[in-house]
Amino acid sequence: MSQRWIQAFIEAQVAEQGAAENTQLAYVRDLSGFLKWLESHCRGLENASPDDIEAYLIHCEAHGLAIATRARRLAAIRQLYRFVFEEGWRSDNPAFRIKGPRKSRLLPKILSEEEVDRLLAASRKHGRNQLERKRNTCLMELLYATGMRVSELVGLPVDAARGVPRLMLVRGKGGKERMVPLSTPARDSLAEWIAARDEAETVVRRNGARPSRFLFPSRGKSGHLTRNSFYLIIKNIAVAGEVSPAKVTPHTLRHAFATHLLANGADLRSIQTLLGHSDVSTTEIYTHVLDERLKQLVLDHHPLARGS
Repeated sequence: MSQRWIQAFIEAQVAEQGAAENTQLAYVRDLSGFLKWLESHCRGLENASPDDIEAYLIHCEAHGLAIATRARRLAAIRQLYRFVFEEGWRSDNPAFRIKGPRKSRLLPKILSEEEVDRLLAASRKHGRNQLERKRNTCLMELLYATGMRVSELVGLPVDAARGVPRLMLVRGKGGKERMVPLSTPARDSLAEWIAARDEAETVVRRNGARPSRFLFPSRGKSGHLTRNSFYLIIKNIAVAGEVSPAKVTPHTLRHAFATHLLANGADLRSIQTLLGHSDVSTTEIYTHVLDERLKQLVLDHHPLARGS
């Protein structure tokens, strides 16, 4: 019965919320882990109590799971039991009053504008051949110009980029669509990449293979460049650009996009729209980032702060 509940819950998330594949997999991992623990204590989802859920969270903490991981697991358990209760499969919701661990608000790692310039310059020279260099340049320019999530970027259909557009339609979390503007460097690198990509795809077609519908094609199962592949690319670009690889990921370019916009006068609502955040409170973290940078600037350079 417990496995059927999990499967029904995930199917409902897909049907009602448009849950992406990665979200589905995360639910399966988190809920299966909870169910395995329950079964080891001769329990199931149908008869778990609030005490069981709290004991499971203590178990997770004892095994060194991070606060964010424990909070995510509890969130999955809460959503599952809310679904089960609403379906009438249980007459109570044992997770209703369970309080999770307090998550500390971690500020994202920040890249300076000068560091981003070095990354963009390095991308133009990084790659085994001219085709890869054009692709890497386009990836980096688009990422910094739009603040797209990496999954949104690598999964872009090529039709969305035809004609050197000034705006690009992006499909984000839950299938929500938004328009993002392209900078002049991004448009230029996009035009160069599409010309090189189409030429390469012509060769593919001549060899009898089907051309890709993606902007950044790959011969792998997904049909497009994977997130992991891009993660490795951007780490190598960081090394080439003499920027610490520890602070460079596709997501830090998204953070840089938002932080640099805010620092140069953009308002939070506009940044929220561009990032595809459903709630402006998610975007507000960038005001804290800016506050921290200004505070450090004063501590480093104000004469009264020296020696204190």
